[in-house]
Amino acid sequence: MNIEIMLVIGALALLDMFSPSIIGVSVYVLLVAKKQQIRLLLTYLMTVALFYFSTGIFLMLGLGVIFNPISNLLDSYSARLIMTIVGAALFIGSWLVPKRKTNGAPKPKSLHVSSMVALGFTTSILEVATALPYFAAIGILTSNQIEFYEWLPLLAGYNLIMIAPGIILLCFHLLFRRFMNKPLRKIQTLFDQRTSSTLSWVMFFVGLILLINGGMI
Repeated sequence: MNIEIMLVIGALALLDMFSPSIIGVSVYVLLVAKKQQIRLLLTYLMTVALFYFSTGIFLMLGLGVIFNPISNLLDSYSARLIMTIVGAALFIGSWLVPKRKTNGAPKPKSLHVSSMVALGFTTSILEVATALPYFAAIGILTSNQIEFYEWLPLLAGYNLIMIAPGIILLCFHLLFRRFMNKPLRKIQTLFDQRTSSTLSWVMFFVGLILLINGGMI
């Protein structure tokens, strides 16, 4: 595996760090839970990571059967033209996404381990269809015919990076509990009043990556 592929996968993983649900739920648990904050939040984060990790393995194994016979075609003019067109559409569309307010990140009705597992599965299922950076990363890995022993740890690392914001917030909360309450509430307010800017940024970066792979940049 060359360093260029690793850098692109790493960039996509960093983009996936800004998941509204992961950050929003993490903030909510730290603000509301009076007991077992570590256990509750890690349960949620690991549920999300395991869901995406399992989904990634399934797609890697399934897509491999499809991509292997046609891997040589991905370097063709037609393939690059398609990547360029799709990339340009996403890049331009990122500036045209209409702004709309939402109700903030999903919140558990009760703070128990079982409810955090259920919330992790629910948010993952609802968001997996729009996980453009993750699908882009899997597409890159499959198209480059990366070996199993190479893509498996890379996929695991991707998912750990994706849940890193929740872990970082938890560490800061444990270390600076007195000073974190106000910043956490500001973050919660920001996510409760967020617009579609997250989708816009995702479209922007994925489109840019496709344009680069298409040879236009």
